[in-house]
Amino acid sequence: MTDHDRPFGRYLEDFEIGDVYRHWPGKTITEADDHLFCMMTMNHHPLHTNRWFAENETVHGKNVVVGNLVYSLVLGMSVPDVSGAAIANLEVETLRHKRPTFHGDTIYAVTKVMDKRESRSRDDRGVVTVETRAFNQDGDEVCYFRRKVMVWKRAAAPERRYPYGDDIWGD
Repeated sequence: MTDHDRPFGRYLEDFEIGDVYRHWPGKTITEADDHLFCMMTMNHHPLHTNRWFAENETVHGKNVVVGNLVYSLVLGMSVPDVSGAAIANLEVETLRHKRPTFHGDTIYAVTKVMDKRESRSRDDRGVVTVETRAFNQDGDEVCYFRRKVMVWKRAAAPERRYPYGDDIWGD
């Protein structure tokens, strides 16, 4: 029998400049997703939440998904491959919404490692710079961002623990 722990994020040694991570699966953004996010973040702009307004008073003629939802979704899609084992997200250097996203669009994300370096102040960690691009179901790029993530070196990383013992199957 083999016991498998799903990897979640990477350590500094796992990143190579030029590596590309294709995040899976994609996510279709529903009207309900957009409205809930808008209400939770108190962004009540009718472009996002009022169909009549969007159809009659905007250049797109339909509701546009709030940009912070698109960014948050794509960032979240990258976590298992990039920052799941991170110490901290240090900064978002650039964020661009390249095209609007509409209710019913399905978003996919891809991340590329642009740089990595050891920490200047602590020898147990490093900083990785990545660029992430999001595409809709038609292959149109809708969002781009570049960020820096502080990650552990493998030897210094905390051990993954669980709130249960190894004997859960009674073996």
